[in-house]
Amino acid sequence: MQDTAIRAYLDALSRGDLEQLMALFAPKAIIHSPLYGQQPARVFYPALLEDSAASHIELLQIFQSHSPQHAAVNFLYHWTLANGEEVTFDCVDIFRFNEAGKIAELKIIYDASQTRPALERTQNS
Repeated sequence: MQDTAIRAYLDALSRGDLEQLMALFAPKAIIHSPLYGQQPARVFYPALLEDSAASHIELLQIFQSHSPQHAAVNFLYHWTLANGEEVTFDCVDIFRFNEAGKIAELKIIYDASQTRPALERTQNS
């Protein structure tokens, strides 16, 4: 179940499919992001997609937990921002699922030292 949900998440993220992304999350799901801070998923993803022109994801590894509520994924995120600037970073997402198999919490972990200035340039243009 975790593997399928994570692959569906990465696919929807790479396609910029807000409806599909939201279908994967519990209604009160929380996202922890190095760039956007802690936000409800329903606020985070529209903001992310507005700042994005395109995304390409290279899956590296899905990590399964002994607990059905937890899993993680490591991937390279090739992000084209709305202004056309491209950044690539190595990312780890840590998932917590609820009992219905929906994502209840997502912690996004990566070095934002290059992405933060690029995002600020996009938002200021």
